[in-house]
Amino acid sequence: MKITDIKKAVVHDWFAGYAGSERVVESITNIFPDVPVHVLFNLLTEKEQNIVTKNSKVITSFIQKLPGIKNNHRKYLPLFPYAVEQFDLSNYDLILTSSHAVAKGVLTNSNQLHICYCHTPIRYAWDLTHQYLKESNLNRGLFGLFAKIILHYIRIWDASNVNRVDYFMANSNYIKKRIKKVYGKDSEVIYPPVDTEKFKCETQKDNYYLTASRLVPYKRIDLIAQAFTNMPDKKLIIVGDGPEEKKIKTHSGKNIEFVGYQHGEALVKYMQKAKAFIFAADEDFGIMVVEALSCGTPVIAFNKGGVMETIKNGESGVLFNEQSVDSIIDAVKTFEQKENNFDSISLSNYAKQFDRKMFEEKYNKFVTDKCEEFFN
Repeated sequence: MKITDIKKAVVHDWFAGYAGSERVVESITNIFPDVPVHVLFNLLTEKEQNIVTKNSKVITSFIQKLPGIKNNHRKYLPLFPYAVEQFDLSNYDLILTSSHAVAKGVLTNSNQLHICYCHTPIRYAWDLTHQYLKESNLNRGLFGLFAKIILHYIRIWDASNVNRVDYFMANSNYIKKRIKKVYGKDSEVIYPPVDTEKFKCETQKDNYYLTASRLVPYKRIDLIAQAFTNMPDKKLIIVGDGPEEKKIKTHSGKNIEFVGYQHGEALVKYMQKAKAFIFAADEDFGIMVVEALSCGTPVIAFNKGGVMETIKNGESGVLFNEQSVDSIIDAVKTFEQKENNFDSISLSNYAKQFDRKMFEEKYNKFVTDKCEEFFN
C-alpha cells in the first residue's frame, strides 16, 4: 500500500497559540496536506490556523465549548484524558500524534499504525510535579490534596496507554532519555523544525541583550531580569507577556525594557540586532535558541535540557550551570570577554542543520518506512 493511499489523521493536544509544538503540526500538514487535525480545543486566530493547518479540517472535542477555556484551560486538566479518548479514529489507517500531554492516549486498534512525535511526557504530571504544585499554590490544603490526586491518576493513565503507540519520535536526546525513563520505550530523535529562512543573519549588532519567552515561572525570566538589574550598565530587552509580567517589572531596573509579545518581522529584528540572546529555562529543545543562532546572534544559556544539544560552549555561545542570578552575571561577563570570537555568519550556517526542510525530510522518511513495514 502506497502512503498516498493510506487514510491518515493527526492528533495534537490543543492549539493555544503558535508555539513550538504547533510548528510541528504545521510541518506534518505540509508533508500530508488535507489530513484532518484533532485537538482538544482550538484558540488559534484565523491567520495562525491557516499557517498551521492550511486546508486541513480542525476537529475539536467537547472541551472547546466549556466556559473559560480561553483564559484558563488547565483547570479542565482532569477531563483531558477522557476527552482525547472520545475522538473516533476507527476509519483511519495511520494515526500521527503530536503529544506533550494527552494526544498519545487516543484509542487505536490493531489494524492501525500509531506514530507519536513526543515533545515530552506530561511535564507537570512527571518530572515537574512538585514545581507545578508549588507555583500554583497547590502544595498544601484541600485543593492541594485534590490536585495531587488528579496528577496521580493522570500518571497512571499516561503510563497505561503507552502501548497504544507503535513508534515514538523524540524532539531531542534529552526527551529520548525521558521517554525511556517514563515509558520504557525507545525513540528516534528528530529535532523540531526551525524557520531559519525567516531568521536571516545580521552581522551588525546593537548594544543590547535580548530574552524572549512567555512570561511563566519555569522560563526563569525573573532571574534574567534580576541579573541585569544588578548590571545597570547593560541593556536588556524582554519580549513576551504572561502571568509573571507584573511581578518581574516590579523588581526590574531602568535598564530593562519590556516590549510585550512580538511576532513576525518585529521579533526577527530584535533577534538580529541583539548582541546576545539569554535563555535560562530547562527546556525540552528551545526553538528560540536556534532562531537566535540563525540570526547570527550568540546565546547565553542554562546548561541543561535540549540546549546542551544546540549550544557549544565557547563556539555558539556561553553556558552557565546554575539557575541563579550570580551564574547569569558570570556568564554575561564571560561572554563579553569572548564576544569578538563569535562569528555571526558561522552561527547562522550552524543553525541550518535544524531547518524545517530537514525536519520534514526526516519525519517523512520515518513515517514512510514504518508504513511500508506495517502495511506491506
